[in-house]
Amino acid sequence: MADKLSPSDRDTALAGLPGWTFDASADAITRELKFRNFSEAFGFMSRVALLAEKADHHPEWSNVYNKVTITLSTHDAGGLTQKDVDLAQKIDGLLG
Repeated sequence: MADKLSPSDRDTALAGLPGWTFDASADAITRELKFRNFSEAFGFMSRVALLAEKADHHPEWSNVYNKVTITLSTHDAGGLTQKDVDLAQKIDGLLG
């Protein structure tokens, strides 16, 4: 099981994740993305799904037309862990 990040480790990680925000009530990080259309949004989600499956770490997310909202938290640790930060970095890598 992964360990929750300390507040200082969390702040350091967030400094390197532009566009992600910390949700203190959920001890999670969240990002909302907009694409040109539904097909681009869904294609992006498919690419994230492959990354998440490989990492065995799956996001909470939603899609409405061209918007994708992603929330990352490690449920068995009860909050934000390095696994979430690592997946956020990989997601950001897909965005170029």
